[in-house]
Amino acid sequence: MVVVRSAGSSPAGSPAHAVPRLAIGLALSLAAGIALPAGAAGFEARGTGAVATTAGLDTAACDANAFATTLHAAPDSPTNASAYWLDRGRLQWPGVEGGAEQRFRLYHSVTGAITFEPGAAVAGADGALALPVDDAPLPPTLAERFGFIGDGVRLSLADTDAARVPELLRGQLVLVREDADGNVLDATTLQHPGALDDLYAAAAAIDDLGATPGDDGTGFRLWAPTARDVSLCLYDDGSGAANARLPLQRDDATGAWSTRLPGDHPGRYYTYLVDVFVPGTGVVRNRVTDPYSTSLTTDSKRSYIADLDDDALKPAGWDGAPRPAPLDAQTDMVIYELHVRDFSRDDTTVSAANRGRYRAFTESDSDGMRHLHALADAGLTDVHLLPVFDLATVPEAGCVEPDVPDAAPGSDAQQAAVMAVAARDCFNWGYDPYHFNAPEGSFASDAADGAVRIREFRAMVQALHAAGLRVGMDVVYNHTTASGQVQRSVLDRIVPGYYQRLDAHGEVITSTCCDNTATEHLMMGKLMLDSVDLWAREYRIDSFRFDLMGHQPREVMEQLQVRVDAAAGRHVNLIGEGWNFGEVADGARFVQASQLSLQGSGIATFSDRARDAIRGGGAGDSGDAMYVQGYVNGLHYAPNGHGTSSRNDLLHAADLVRAGLAGTLAGYVMTGAGGATIPLSKLDYKGQPAGYAAQPGEVVNYVENHDNQTLFDVNALKLPADTSRGDRARVQVLALALNAFSQGVAYFHAGGELLRSKSLDRNSFDSGDWFNRLDWSGRDNHFGTGLPPAPDNRDNWPQMAPLLADPAIKPTAREIAFTRDAFLDLLRIRDSSTLFRLRTADDVAHRLHFHNTGPDQNPVVIAGELDGRGYPGARFETLLYLVNVSPEPQTLAIDDAAGRDFVLHPVHRAAGAADSRPRDEATFDRTTGRFTVPARTAVVYVIE
Repeated sequence: MVVVRSAGSSPAGSPAHAVPRLAIGLALSLAAGIALPAGAAGFEARGTGAVATTAGLDTAACDANAFATTLHAAPDSPTNASAYWLDRGRLQWPGVEGGAEQRFRLYHSVTGAITFEPGAAVAGADGALALPVDDAPLPPTLAERFGFIGDGVRLSLADTDAARVPELLRGQLVLVREDADGNVLDATTLQHPGALDDLYAAAAAIDDLGATPGDDGTGFRLWAPTARDVSLCLYDDGSGAANARLPLQRDDATGAWSTRLPGDHPGRYYTYLVDVFVPGTGVVRNRVTDPYSTSLTTDSKRSYIADLDDDALKPAGWDGAPRPAPLDAQTDMVIYELHVRDFSRDDTTVSAANRGRYRAFTESDSDGMRHLHALADAGLTDVHLLPVFDLATVPEAGCVEPDVPDAAPGSDAQQAAVMAVAARDCFNWGYDPYHFNAPEGSFASDAADGAVRIREFRAMVQALHAAGLRVGMDVVYNHTTASGQVQRSVLDRIVPGYYQRLDAHGEVITSTCCDNTATEHLMMGKLMLDSVDLWAREYRIDSFRFDLMGHQPREVMEQLQVRVDAAAGRHVNLIGEGWNFGEVADGARFVQASQLSLQGSGIATFSDRARDAIRGGGAGDSGDAMYVQGYVNGLHYAPNGHGTSSRNDLLHAADLVRAGLAGTLAGYVMTGAGGATIPLSKLDYKGQPAGYAAQPGEVVNYVENHDNQTLFDVNALKLPADTSRGDRARVQVLALALNAFSQGVAYFHAGGELLRSKSLDRNSFDSGDWFNRLDWSGRDNHFGTGLPPAPDNRDNWPQMAPLLADPAIKPTAREIAFTRDAFLDLLRIRDSSTLFRLRTADDVAHRLHFHNTGPDQNPVVIAGELDGRGYPGARFETLLYLVNVSPEPQTLAIDDAAGRDFVLHPVHRAAGAADSRPRDEATFDRTTGRFTVPARTAVVYVIE
């Protein structure tokens, strides 16, 4: 879960497109056979083939400073929407009951002139429809969809009145409960997605929304079923005046508006003018970009016309460029989460013009690309990029970089400088989607030219593929950056009240920290499916990570899996955040794509079970909770002096770590700390089942990601103060090892292997380059570079300042190099055998066995044995990993090991092994089955 702030937009940049342009204007309009009448604005409906009556089609509105113009003001029109359209002919008003002494009427007005007062008759309406109470049972599909709205009177329209609904939905509607004399008892507007989804179900089959160049011209199609009128503004470039405004025609079957221009128009720009009724405002002419934009000009001011198959939009060699083969199984995924700007912003081996941009990935000799090559050679499969679609909060031209002072490690001066320009600087994580289908312009060398970001994004993908790495995208379809009549609100200014998820009063819900979308609605779900299709097909994206996926329906995600596989011509891996919270929690509105609801889908969710056990505490802790220790950093066995913990706490943490090692599988059975043999679904995790996945490919194992403190910073807070630099590095490796040895998808945060620090920042989404730096050279991890930004950390500064000022915590290049090389060895070990990547729950059940369990265990040692006999790709007859988290060596006797020929894993035996302790200090006594595991060491034995 992430939080974003809005930032102001900057003026559009100058165009730099080199494709010759054909003049567009009156001649083009006449050639297309489109009438251009003059006259005053009208609001006549335009059906299929109808001629527009729009205001002369002059271009003034295309170039106006205002992004919206009120055509008919209705500032007093009600905005409360407590009733629901269930379909085109049924309505329900929760909390209201029918009765003999009252009646229900649906008042309508084209211009939004309806007003009312309790106890008086409605005024200003064009007319009203009578609505009898309907007691008939609902069809099961409607009952299921609207089960969340609560009981209330259900009403229906006569068939003749239902036929008028499409037109009535294009104006103001007010549902009124009246007394017998026609006086208002209560009134509300309605939430209309149910009606729109019913009326315009055919729109789901539209395959050319957006701008689509073709042999027979360039088509434009926009879904706007409630609009009174739609026209198209055309521009030669990203900043000049419009040279044409053309009417679009409405298709009554789909609610989409379209036109087709003769010829091809690559490199030109466009916006739409949408005349639509907006509750609380009136009839408004909104100038908007296209929700299906494939590119835009600077700061997303105008949409760009692109034929994505045009050679001008491809880097050299794109069509024939090789890409890594699909993985044999989802459990083969080893993911590295990386931000485009973080990757190269501070890499001096990258040319200055490319730092922080897509093209940095094309410089194969840079420190960053050499590092990625090394990770790929060791076994990394995927680089997952934090959001790279068009985002709202980074100025694409003229972003500023703070002048950070040289201040003390625990000073607040650095963060003050960063936060002073945070709204205008060049950094943001990007969880603020603006246009889902277009690459972000701030990562391009020229944001003003819509072609550049397309070409350079593809060049980035091509370079990563050439390095043997698949490319994943972090996508955010659960919310938009804005809604309502805000300038950056695209969807809601086209079809007000449809794309966002609303509460019982019609207000946009913001449980995801921003303006939630409703992917359960037909056309929002379609937008998500179409978008992922485009990224997989046109940009060769190999996998997707869905932000707050639990806010989306499982059914839609399963449709998406089928759709994206077809688009890519291969299997595309899907993972996401399956957190269960907010208005959709516990299946309140639909079966969610959440941890507890995706079993059998093949879609993976991030697991917090082992993460919290390994690190201690929970995500986002503050105050004293920050010191709660976990399995690797001292829980009970190496107390840090903050609070107390018991042996039982340690035993339970060890069980949760084993649960993660077993793929968080609901059905995996082991002996727990209490002595009982139980499935992981019966092991408690904060009142939830520790095991929830049906298959190992349905869980993502991780110990850190972009959210919350980095792993190094977590350990800085939790480890005993006198822990040496060397042991801090070893604790980092222990956590990475437990992740690498776990069944399921392995997920790592960029820089975790470099002891990356964000100077204790618990939420660096808008903390600028300063607190998000990466040093591929391994000289600095950036701990102690100032107190983290005040908005999310100020309350904890008193605890943080002494730590940041302690020079004994900050690692040297030696500890960083050790951690990096030890991580590479862990990747090699995982890559060496499919036993670390078992395919099915049955495989895990029959081939993974834990030793040293139950109430009498040595709780600081995890011992897991994997049976490789007859398993494809196992390479070894047996694998046995032992992880000792104690600061002291531990001896563990395993009866089953006696008489067997265990030897160190070949990676440990190699002359260049990063960690010498397994080779020099670990021992195995074949006669007794006794293992000695060095302090704070993970070691793997094999029978070859």
